[in-house]
Amino acid sequence: RRICLRQIRRPSERRRRSGSSHKPNYPQDKPAGFDPSTPTNSIHPTEIPVSELPNCPECNAEFTYQDGIFLVCPTCAHEWKPTDEKSPDGTAADDSAVRDANGNVLQSGDSVIVIKDLKVKGSSLVVKGGTKVKNIRLVDGDHDIDCKIDGIGAMSLKSEFVRKA
Repeated sequence: RRICLRQIRRPSERRRRSGSSHKPNYPQDKPAGFDPSTPTNSIHPTEIPVSELPNCPECNAEFTYQDGIFLVCPTCAHEWKPTDEKSPDGTAADDSAVRDANGNVLQSGDSVIVIKDLKVKGSSLVVKGGTKVKNIRLVDGDHDIDCKIDGIGAMSLKSEFVRKA
């Protein structure tokens, strides 16, 4: 059997003739929104330039590095947040304010809204998302809000499951 040269086609010609206009998806030279004036190491919004990294507060070593939101000392393995600052008396400045899921500071007497369905431990009741809770009281502990919810009664909530009304 003889094969005519016109019958032999290259794979690229077959694709072209079959009507398929498939183009390979190669990465672009520059990503969308590329700005050559910005440094390439500014991926994390809270990234601190290497020249401005503080010394370790524990051992005063200068060889610190950033790992996500924490600063790490490789000498003593101490980790801390860059916002942790020491007050003049040597104790760490503690932000003891209770914050909601959006980061707003809560105070006793505020009204909050539950952001997701919460099962009540020890019963079959559920606090539905969107339930408004009035006149909260802030307490110390894991569940930092004491309140009364209509139809359920007195209970404690975690501030991460509420938002300020």
